[in-house]
Amino acid sequence: MSNTPVICEVRYYIDPDAISEFKSYARTWMKLIERYGGTHDGYFISRQGPAGAVLGFPGAGKDELRALAVARFTFLDDAAYFLYREEVARDAEAIEANSRYGKTPPFKSYERVFLERLV
Repeated sequence: MSNTPVICEVRYYIDPDAISEFKSYARTWMKLIERYGGTHDGYFISRQGPAGAVLGFPGAGKDELRALAVARFTFLDDAAYFLYREEVARDAEAIEANSRYGKTPPFKSYERVFLERLV
């Protein structure tokens, strides 16, 4: 197991008609992650960029406006992350949330990536 921080980013492709439900989902998981030792940086949703904003590297990137939400949270190390996973699996609020959102998720799909600090 690693003693380095576990930094996790989750990108959700959300249903534009379910944003209020997604906000409820986000509040629930922020609370649960922090309850079990994590630090949650929040949930962020895509928005229109400032008028006149241009890409710094034309041809290498693209602006995209779609219903995307990003969450990022951190645990001290692998052990703390796995302890959170064990504890949240027994938490009544988490069990209820998984049941509720598992039936009708307020997102179309998601991607999870674990990160490490580069500099």
